[in-house]
Amino acid sequence: MVNVKGKWTLITGAARGIGYLAAQFMAKQGSNLILQSRNIAHTEKILSEVKALGVEAFAIEAELGCEESVRKMLSAIDALGVNVEIVLNNAGFQIGYRTDYFKTPIADYTESFKVNTIAPAMICYHFLPKMIENGFGRIVNTTSGIRLEPEQAGYSASKAALDKITIDLGSKIEGTDVTISLTDPGWCRTDLGGPKAPNAPESALPGVIVGAFIDDKKSGRLFSAGDFYDLSLEEAVAKAEKMNSVY
Repeated sequence: MVNVKGKWTLITGAARGIGYLAAQFMAKQGSNLILQSRNIAHTEKILSEVKALGVEAFAIEAELGCEESVRKMLSAIDALGVNVEIVLNNAGFQIGYRTDYFKTPIADYTESFKVNTIAPAMICYHFLPKMIENGFGRIVNTTSGIRLEPEQAGYSASKAALDKITIDLGSKIEGTDVTISLTDPGWCRTDLGGPKAPNAPESALPGVIVGAFIDDKKSGRLFSAGDFYDLSLEEAVAKAEKMNSVY
């Protein structure tokens, strides 16, 4: 299992929900953190909490639906002068539920793809070459288990596209100590999932972060949080490493 103590982790969507919980979890493991949200004020609470755990941390803001804002964020991270070795692309955007799905607006696709596909792809393309050069890196992209619901076509299609990008990139780095994987947190009671979701956000851990700790040089796997309920981190990593890549 990878020891993340002292390693720098970038977490998008860290101000609330599963990203917030992931930040706490990683800090308790000793990882230093870069915490992204749309407004830097939103991360004040989690920034204070993780620093109190004894790790270094920075907050950074970016509107992930804006290409230029993502580029500025990446430049700002580079300017920090730290080596980002772990990326948790947690942030997501759920645009709406279309009962009359034959009238789904085109904007459902364009806006969903900006946040759920293009932004994490840009982040992957930025950090992967550096990880490869340095000989170590972990990227975990958050996907969705939504299937057969044209009511949520824009969201589910954007996540399916992220799946494809992740798996294809993984095929190129398989066998190295740089890995990229997917995680599905399940339907949780977050701002995105809504109050009627069956699962507490806490149920997504350790499943949503297990990809940061695997140490078997395999990429392209999907780690569904439900497969890791009630497991310790060590148990979750051992289980994850027995799973096969999708290619």
